[in-house]
Amino acid sequence: LEKIILDLPTRSPHANFRLWLSSNPTPKFPISILQNGIKMTTEPPRGLRANLLRLYNLTNEDKFSAPQELSKFKKLRFALCWFHAILLERRKFKTLGFNIPYDFNDSDFLICEDLLALYLDDFPDKTPWEALRYLTAEANYGGRVTDFWDRRLVNVYINEFYCDEVIEVPRYQLSTLTAYFIPSDGNL
Repeated sequence: LEKIILDLPTRSPHANFRLWLSSNPTPKFPISILQNGIKMTTEPPRGLRANLLRLYNLTNEDKFSAPQELSKFKKLRFALCWFHAILLERRKFKTLGFNIPYDFNDSDFLICEDLLALYLDDFPDKTPWEALRYLTAEANYGGRVTDFWDRRLVNVYINEFYCDEVIEVPRYQLSTLTAYFIPSDGNL
């Protein structure tokens, strides 16, 4: 990559040519490219509401309304958004939030969103809670979590947000604060 980029000026690119590269943080990224380029970073927004809005903007109406078990999917997707937003918010409290800081990102959420749609379509009669909880809290998000107490906390959260009550109870409370609940069905 470094050689290709260093060779670009010899190829006489168009005057309006711009090269955009995106990457997750990695020590393998060539330092010379970083030093010669303009760097941009994206951080998750602060606050539960901002995180929920950002997560809802990651998808389009077609993907949002594709699952066969649509009502169930919408409620559980909101619960998943809430779960992800809570994990991101806990980071700002340093060791009071998690014992070790974890870099949860959009790909964690998107993978779990796809798993949720897939499992709800494959098991329309009975929601496979154990599989969904394990894949979300242990395999996907838990794959980053190395501390026992942090893993336990992630599992407590997923057990609260992935349960029958989320689907069956209207306006299921996500918190002791009445402002936080699973909304009724609606559009994206």
